[in-house]
Amino acid sequence: MVLNYIWIGFFLVSFLIAVVRLIFMGDVEVFPAMMDSTFESSKTAFEISIGLTGVLALWMGIMKVGEKGGVVAAFAKLLGPVFCRLFPDIPKGHPVTGSIFMNIAANMLGLDNAATPMGLKAMEQMQELNPKKDTATNSMIMFLVLNTSGLTIIPVSILVYRAQMGAAQPTDVFIPILLATFFSTIAGLVVTSLFQRINLFNRTLLLTLGGLCLFVAAIIWGFSRMDKEQMNVVSTTVANTLLMSVIVGFIVAGALRRVNVYDAFIEGAKDGFTTAVRIIPYLVAILVGIGVFRAAGAMDMLVGGVKWVVEAIGCNTDFVEALPTALMKPLSGSGARGMMVDAMTQYGADSFVGRLSCIFQGSTDTTFYILAVYFGSVNIRYTRHAVTCGLLADLAGIIAAIAIAYMFFG
Repeated sequence: MVLNYIWIGFFLVSFLIAVVRLIFMGDVEVFPAMMDSTFESSKTAFEISIGLTGVLALWMGIMKVGEKGGVVAAFAKLLGPVFCRLFPDIPKGHPVTGSIFMNIAANMLGLDNAATPMGLKAMEQMQELNPKKDTATNSMIMFLVLNTSGLTIIPVSILVYRAQMGAAQPTDVFIPILLATFFSTIAGLVVTSLFQRINLFNRTLLLTLGGLCLFVAAIIWGFSRMDKEQMNVVSTTVANTLLMSVIVGFIVAGALRRVNVYDAFIEGAKDGFTTAVRIIPYLVAILVGIGVFRAAGAMDMLVGGVKWVVEAIGCNTDFVEALPTALMKPLSGSGARGMMVDAMTQYGADSFVGRLSCIFQGSTDTTFYILAVYFGSVNIRYTRHAVTCGLLADLAGIIAAIAIAYMFFG
């Protein structure tokens, strides 16, 4: 229902702004630009879905092999004590626990192409447990908020973009991104737990969160001792080595249990194709709404309004020029990436704005895209508090990114 109002709002606000620009500013290009955006966004949505087909088929096939080989069940058993508290609606030892873990692990390593199919698999498994098929469960919402908060340990793509844009030290945003995304994830977890009345002050969760904090601190310490070449090589190598190890490990586990690995893979891959087709309408809807909003100039007006308010209260406005990346990120990953590159092009990769745009890009994930794809894949219409919790996690990430950028580069 919330997505419904947001989607309507995109069109109404965009139309009103376009009418004002046409009547009072004589901007005869605004409506053609909006119409062009609808066609281009529809095409983009279809291309994304088709582009996902191969990846979805691959990873859903691998996940099916892992299920039949007992690996996913082993992860579910290992993580049972923690996940049964964060996801109390999921029966202890259910295979979906393993899928959730694989998705979160892939996101942490910055492996978006692997994370999406694993996440869609987890949503399908949670939908099987859902008594109201058109309404999101608490477990689905917690899972999506953990995704939208965007916890990433190795932001490889951002480092690559910085290197391409001529940054003197492409990896200098690594630790700020890690800190910002960590705060975003913790905020999302706490807010969702409050909505769902989950007690975070129990021994198991406190030990787990404490261990995560120590793990993040160890990574920060380790990478801070490397130069930029070492950091890029190590991060890329570790991510890809772990990913290939998962594939080989699942296949070996299936073979040891005398599973027909090839048939199991084909069975799962078929599900990947049908899922890719099923999400097309949801992607078209959300991307067209976002495209119209941008084409009408609503995003520029929003940023301008924020700058006016910040100036009026006498605060430093250096961060405002990087805000388009932050505001676009919940709406569109490619759009935010374009904003980030544009900021580095206009102000310089090593400028405060350029660095902050990179931190914004890495601090959260594409909330509305994830909601549209994940909920759309299982035909969820009523998202309950998912949008609220996801956007609050995004807000925490944005605030943390600004504070951390001033601390490191201000």
